[in-house]
Amino acid sequence: MRKVLGPSVLLLAGAIGSGEYVLWPYIASQVGLALVWLALIGVLTQYFLNMEIERYSLATGETAVTGFSRLWKHWGWLFIIMTVVPWAWPGWATGGTTTLSFALGFPEDAIPYVTIGVLVLIGLVLTVSPVVYKTVEKIQFFLVGLIVLFLIYAALVLLGAPGWLEIGRGFVEVTEIPASVAAIPAATLLGAIAFAGAGGALNLVQSNWIRDKGLGMGSRLPKVVSPFTGEEQAVATTGYFFPQDEENLRRWRGWWRVADREQFITFFVIGLFALLILMGLTFVTIGVGSQAEDFAFIELMGERLGDVTGTIFYLLGTVVLYSTNLAVLDMVGRVTADVLKTGPLRGNTALSESRIYFIVVWAEIVFGSVILASGVDEPLVLVIIASALNGIVMFVYSILLIRLNRGVLPREIGLKGFRLVALVWAVLFYGSFSLFTIYDEFSQLFG
Repeated sequence: MRKVLGPSVLLLAGAIGSGEYVLWPYIASQVGLALVWLALIGVLTQYFLNMEIERYSLATGETAVTGFSRLWKHWGWLFIIMTVVPWAWPGWATGGTTTLSFALGFPEDAIPYVTIGVLVLIGLVLTVSPVVYKTVEKIQFFLVGLIVLFLIYAALVLLGAPGWLEIGRGFVEVTEIPASVAAIPAATLLGAIAFAGAGGALNLVQSNWIRDKGLGMGSRLPKVVSPFTGEEQAVATTGYFFPQDEENLRRWRGWWRVADREQFITFFVIGLFALLILMGLTFVTIGVGSQAEDFAFIELMGERLGDVTGTIFYLLGTVVLYSTNLAVLDMVGRVTADVLKTGPLRGNTALSESRIYFIVVWAEIVFGSVILASGVDEPLVLVIIASALNGIVMFVYSILLIRLNRGVLPREIGLKGFRLVALVWAVLFYGSFSLFTIYDEFSQLFG
């Protein structure tokens, strides 16, 4: 476990900054803890989704998006769009700077400029990293460690008996769920469900991370490295089927068990713990029915927690949200570069996957900076836009994962049994909420 731990930590870093710190606490400030069941189901569904994303990469070394392109060549381009459009909005970095302003007291009109500086700093750190994955992993291990320490303190000291009691009541009082669902805007609810865990293409990048970590057949493929300090390989990252003999199948089962354990403990257990603690902390500090808009509910929580604890809470938010933006920049760069290098740029020896990755990362930073400079800098609005779009993306790739892992992988290592049932549930779960959101948005537009 110590040797393979990493990909799920990176995913957890991205997850905590979206749903856990922002959207689900915001929902708790509006309707209390009546929707904790929905949060639990969301995280559990994503755990099964993540393992099917990992299944294909463990077996072949390829990413899941490359596998989707084998089903239909245009899926690659569509997934570039479905990755870039929802995640290009710099809501996480903006949110991190906003919470930093609560702690340090610098003026609100400085937030966009500080955020642009942070985006550039992240880009520089990624650019000079000899092996990008190793650098990102070290940073995220440190940041997630700080987050977990605060969560343990909150669970033992800040929540108290009333907080734990309310979390327990949320799981019992299921009759309150329909009214609570009706009280939350459809886009916000879909976004929270998509971000109960990671969300959208952020889940898909597990393929890239386990490849660069060297898990399973991923050890056979090149890694993303700095064009300045690393050793580049211009080959395409297409994978292999291993021979289905007894020894290889034994090794496969070993890799699957270890990867599943890493994903379950890190992503599901710690991720759900973070989500419940932050929802409960919101409830015990500001109650229900808050009229605070955007990140004002977080500012109110910090004020109620007191000077020292409140400042720590704000700084935690900065750590959480900056770590998420680091994961987002890395993710969009990886997914886009992987599609381009295995597709239209497969034979191009001048552009390695690493070079494409850095071009995309810096294009993201420029786009995010333009968005911020234009005056669109409300972090909650930016996060809701991204999360609602990602809910629809998850509906699409839940279907594709069933086709890929049942139709392409050999039966001995393919998707079957209760995990197939879990993926069918994911299709229904994300599909129903996506259709409801689309219907609601059109009703408001034309009603």
